Amino acid sequence: MEQISSKLQVLLPLAVEWAAQQQERILRDGVPLSIRELADALRVGVKDPERIRLLQVETIPSPAHPVLQAAYQVGKLVPTAPRGLTVYYGIFVRADYWRDRRLIVHELVHIAQYERLGGIEPFLRQYLTECATVGYSKSPMEGESITTAARVLENQELVRL
Repeated sequence: MEQISSKLQVLLPLAVEWAAQQQERILRDGVPLSIRELADALRVGVKDPERIRLLQVETIPSPAHPVLQAAYQVGKLVPTAPRGLTVYYGIFVRADYWRDRRLIVHELVHIAQYERLGGIEPFLRQYLTECATVGYSKSPMEGESITTAARVLENQELVRL
């Protein structure tokens, strides 16, 4: 655990800087949530859904800094071809998943986590620690996003029946 902690001391400031830059890009160039997406954001616990922007991209960007790039590629931090990526109030959405409700609800849960934890740095500290120790697929934060999104979407299906 100490080795992970020392690696995070190096990675975290770089990751926070990169995430802040990406959020700035999404907030500048992205589009607001639709009415249904706003309602979904409230359902998953987002406090300030009007701030959220979505940005369609061909591929989800990855960090250019060599230290971050190395950690990103070998560190179990993200899936190999992510469909979306949330950086606080900004969500990158891969073009072939643009406006995919399941993906967006999943990413909205991450925004609720950012809010609950208090911003980019505390979110990334917890998220990266989880991914580095148990892996992306077993991360409790990912688990929360998966189960909350499934519950919200399942409840919506029941309402339609």
